[in-house]
Amino acid sequence: MPPKTSRHGDSKSFLDQMRERGEEAVSQVFDGLIKNRGLADQLGKTLGRAARAKRTVDRNMQYVLSALNLPSRADYNRLLAKIESLQGSLVNLSMKLDRILAQQHSAPPHKPPSRRKTKPAGDSRQ
Repeated sequence: MPPKTSRHGDSKSFLDQMRERGEEAVSQVFDGLIKNRGLADQLGKTLGRAARAKRTVDRNMQYVLSALNLPSRADYNRLLAKIESLQGSLVNLSMKLDRILAQQHSAPPHKPPSRRKTKPAGDSRQ
């Protein structure tokens, strides 16, 4: 008895075939574009101009933020790094304090030296 094929199974194989054909077509188009030296050069120039434009926009935005006395992303990142550093220092200090307190609790109590009572200077009684 031959295996039964469902409509869903047939449509899946049809979709797989269509996907494979689409991948082949896209691959052929990209291969043709890559082989076209003029297009590759033009694309490189376009990307270079886009990078220069982005640097110009970033620099101008920095000037505007500075003029408005607003923090930039670099300022924010610098402050974040300082906060993280301070947080690490605080954790270290907390650990050292915990160690000191633990040592004090485990050590025998330390009695301060007793003070001798002295007579007040104006008191002549004995």
